Amino acid sequence: MAIERNHRFEMQFEEAFPQGLVMVGEVSADNEYQSREDRAAGRPTRQRVDEVTGKRQWKFMATDLGEPKAKRASFEMTLLADVQPVPTTGEVLPGMRPVELEGLTAEPRVGGQGEFKYQTYVFRATGFRAAASGSGSGSGSSGAAKSSRSAASSNSDESKAA
Repeated sequence: MAIERNHRFEMQFEEAFPQGLVMVGEVSADNEYQSREDRAAGRPTRQRVDEVTGKRQWKFMATDLGEPKAKRASFEMTLLADVQPVPTTGEVLPGMRPVELEGLTAEPRVGGQGEFKYQTYVFRATGFRAAASGSGSGSGSSGAAKSSRSAASSNSDESKAA
């Protein structure tokens, strides 16, 4: 059985971003391209709608703390929701906050050009979830997903809580 094109694989946040994810900036509407003629005619901008779920698209700039290649560490994350999602964590530096996502999916894509192609993913999520610290999930992997701490310090926090 073949996997259809544009298939989205559901993933756990901890699997996709074991070192964590940092949101840079704010969540904004993902608007469709508007030509100069459209702007001159006073046509309103339209927000993109996901073709699979029918929900509005929102976007923010994300940095994967576990990505060793600088070119691939920062990317645009798409959120699918009827209303603008609001992060559940505070800023650690101005404009930067660690986030965890719920309803995460990954869609494989080919990136690059010519002979310099590589496999990449388009990530989409349905919103933000509360940080794993103090949640008591008992899975053991939730401590590794704390995005503002190193893996060593988060493991020591788990052993203190046990």
